[in-house]
Amino acid sequence: MRNPLSDTVIKMKPSGIRKFFDVVSEMPDAISLGVGEPDFDTPWAVREEGIYSLERGKTFYTSNAGLMELRTEICRYMERRFHMTYDPKRETLITVGGSEGIDACFRAMLNAGDEVIIPEPCYVSYVPCVELAGGVPVTISLKNENEFRLTKEELEAAITDKTKLLVLSFPNNPTGAIMEKKDLEAIADVVIKNDLYVVSDEIYAELTYSGNHVSIASLPGMRDRTVVISGFSKAFAMTGWRLGYALGPSMIIEQMTKIHQFAIMCAPTTSQYAAVAAMKDCDRDVEQMRESYDQRRKYLLNEFKEMGLPCFEPKGAFYMFPCISKFGMSSEEFATRLLKSKKLAVVPGDAFGACGEGFLRISYAYSLDELKEAIGRIKEFIEEL
Repeated sequence: MRNPLSDTVIKMKPSGIRKFFDVVSEMPDAISLGVGEPDFDTPWAVREEGIYSLERGKTFYTSNAGLMELRTEICRYMERRFHMTYDPKRETLITVGGSEGIDACFRAMLNAGDEVIIPEPCYVSYVPCVELAGGVPVTISLKNENEFRLTKEELEAAITDKTKLLVLSFPNNPTGAIMEKKDLEAIADVVIKNDLYVVSDEIYAELTYSGNHVSIASLPGMRDRTVVISGFSKAFAMTGWRLGYALGPSMIIEQMTKIHQFAIMCAPTTSQYAAVAAMKDCDRDVEQMRESYDQRRKYLLNEFKEMGLPCFEPKGAFYMFPCISKFGMSSEEFATRLLKSKKLAVVPGDAFGACGEGFLRISYAYSLDELKEAIGRIKEFIEEL
């Protein structure tokens, strides 16, 4: 029999995040700081609207692009929160989480051989999604000494005559790094000069701790060159609702909608009705969750400092990226030994790109009690080394 499998898929590595999560799920008394999932309940206003939509029998397909009411509220929200204006009819698409938006965007924009610049460490899906779309990922290794920000010089050095897209993911998973307006302005100049487009993953836009998030799409000349990907999972504690959205030029959104139409049909209907409430009524809920994350962030920073574990201060998302290179172990070995010895799961930094070697990703989307217990186990582990 001939091989039934795709060579591209066979070569694709499984997610480094899920590997440790799967192990810890079967380990009694284990603690996992490995998954970026808020420990808060979805705000009641959102759950109530979801329940009400079911009671009214609102369980049918929506339009392919999503409920017009939801698209309208998303556009109002983006203008109110980030001063960006989009047309809900022509420039907005509701997706199955931000992940589907990323995949559909690459498939809509890439021809075979087009190069996509991806700064690493980064979310695990960018490289495989580019490859599945026939593109060629070109990675840039971001540096700890630059607080894992992309510099103009790094971007210029990676551009070739085949470069079409730049992926920006700030606030960043796994580092917690951000790009300030001045950083983005320098990048925008390079993008415009070289006639590139940007896919800006802004799923953590509401989770910043040193000022409001700035999108590169809001800068002069960038709106028509940028597709903004976001969603409800992180800021609104709606991971299981599987709902995201894409905003961008109508000619790109139209083709993404076509892909979505054939692959998905529409995002979950109940989730869409519930998300209308998230956009309209949950600013205070988001603020309270952000304040709690900030408290946890400061706690971990102080604990890492006391135990002599180098870690730059993350300014966004809900991850720490401490450096463990001084222990003479790879990230994989350190995380594996920590899990076996202390029943504590974290994610090796190299799961997010080769330049993540020597680091760990530690999520603080967990309660302070869990974080305190986890810190105790890390201290014991380090003392025993």
